[in-house]
Amino acid sequence: MNVLIVENEIYLAQSIASKLSDLSHNCDISSSTKEALKGVPYDVVLLSTNISGHDIYPVIEAYKDSVVILMVSYVSNDTVSKPLAAGAKDYILKPFMIEELIRKIQHFQNHERLRHQNQTHERYLAHMFNGIKIDEDFDKTELPVMICSGYQKYADAFAFRYAQHKNKALHFISLGSNKALQDIASLPLHTIIYLTDFQSFKKSEHKTLFELLEKRQCIISSTDYIDHIPFRTIEMKSENNLFDQGEILPIEEYVKYIMLNFQNRFPDTELSKKLGISRKSLWEKRKKYGIVKKK
Repeated sequence: MNVLIVENEIYLAQSIASKLSDLSHNCDISSSTKEALKGVPYDVVLLSTNISGHDIYPVIEAYKDSVVILMVSYVSNDTVSKPLAAGAKDYILKPFMIEELIRKIQHFQNHERLRHQNQTHERYLAHMFNGIKIDEDFDKTELPVMICSGYQKYADAFAFRYAQHKNKALHFISLGSNKALQDIASLPLHTIIYLTDFQSFKKSEHKTLFELLEKRQCIISSTDYIDHIPFRTIEMKSENNLFDQGEILPIEEYVKYIMLNFQNRFPDTELSKKLGISRKSLWEKRKKYGIVKKK
């Protein structure tokens, strides 16, 4: 990480920089707040609050997107409370062990990594579930509940959106795992559990599973319709109905589906090759089904 040390006690600043450099951090030192305002981005700013005659707040504002850790000689409203309210992330009391400072830096480093990772996951899920409409009032939804859908993505969207609406973490467990029952039992009762692959779960263990879930907040998904279960079942159907059939569909239905969903991703030559038909046949089927290809 790139670290800026704002400290007028040069020996202390150099000592901190030396030890952080040994841990592969890049360090710069500024002996004044004015010198610190040079427009260079830093991951961490170690800011001394007792530089006589210097205003620390412009530094906090300038590095509001960085982790600002205050280095203070005593704790007061002026040295800690007000700077924290202005945007600083934490403080450390002088004199301090360098290991304590490193621990704080690593804590915020891990925090930032997890925050960015979580943002990426949220964007990816929003992209994956784009266009999936769920007609369910989550405020009135009581768990446990079974989601039956031939399209797994629909059940996934229900589970993740429910957890997001409730502002709670979602614990995922596949019932295809040999340790599924053990993993469920190890989780706290107040957590939301998302179980998939119920259609492949042993029927001989259904009773044990239902007893285990009786007082838990749980969403279960199955790609087959399941009846005779002790809690509410929600059946979700996809818009094209291709995945909602319990039987083998005619080849023509699959060809139509592929044309509708993939004709804008592949040129006609490649698409016809993947379908095992000629370009002329592809054109004829497009005319037959009334499919218009976007240009």
